[in-house]
Amino acid sequence: MEPRPHRVAVTGTNGLIGGALVAALRAEGRDVVRLVRRPPGAPDEARWDPTGKDRELTAAAVRGCDAVVHMAGAGIADHRWTERYKRELRDSRVLGTAALATALASQPEPPRVFLSGSAIGFYGDTGDRAVDEDAPAGEGFLADLAREWEAAAEPARRAGVRTAFIRTGLVVARSGGAWGKLFPIFRAGLGGRLGDGRQFWSAISLHDHLAALRFLLDTSDLSGPVNFTGPEPVTNREVTRLMGRALRRPAFFAVPAPVLRLVLGEFSQDVLGSQRVLPARLLAAGFTFAHPTVDDAVRAALTDDA
Repeated sequence: MEPRPHRVAVTGTNGLIGGALVAALRAEGRDVVRLVRRPPGAPDEARWDPTGKDRELTAAAVRGCDAVVHMAGAGIADHRWTERYKRELRDSRVLGTAALATALASQPEPPRVFLSGSAIGFYGDTGDRAVDEDAPAGEGFLADLAREWEAAAEPARRAGVRTAFIRTGLVVARSGGAWGKLFPIFRAGLGGRLGDGRQFWSAISLHDHLAALRFLLDTSDLSGPVNFTGPEPVTNREVTRLMGRALRRPAFFAVPAPVLRLVLGEFSQDVLGSQRVLPARLLAAGFTFAHPTVDDAVRAALTDDA
């Protein structure tokens, strides 16, 4: 059994998950190194190069670490998907992952663990069919991106580093991420279903996501893809109902599919698509969800994000 990782490097610490993870790891008494792209401004920061051009800089940043958790990447829903922004989405994930994986492989004593971000977009539109980590890649931009993103970690895996891919679904949090944008809309009484509302959403509370990351760090026989979703996906129609109920607001509005396509462009395919994704590997390994249902996750976010 491998020792529990103590010194952990984390990227994406300005983001919702990365920032909360740093606090959670420190609360457990672990030593955290925040990897940043700018010159370090604090003793716990180390500079790395996500473009992969300065290999020594990145190698020095992770030297002496037991584990690396890679959460950096441009926001999927932050901008309309122009060709330029799709290139940024790809480069911020694929180049950064490759830079870290190469840096880990170059170490005389590599970190034992590399947890690399990914997404359930890997599976494409699954319709009503429930899928787990054994399902093949789907079709579409996000599926192609996730496949390339995960492949970029190969140098670390070949070097003997236990490498796992965090295939994240929708993270239910009040203060950030895609779900964070829903709360003010529903609180204003303007919430409603998207399209016909029959598409499945696979979500996980921020609390459970952070707990699962720490569980994955310490579970020495878990590697490869791991779905970070709750065990009970629900339809967008059901999400609309439970959000209205939790916030005690009407949720009668609906955004027709043509309007979503007009406003969101290509990204609307993923908003209207259905992803019924199950966390089979976490459950099989013995992980227990504090918020197994989306209703639980929403109520937890309203009380305390972490």
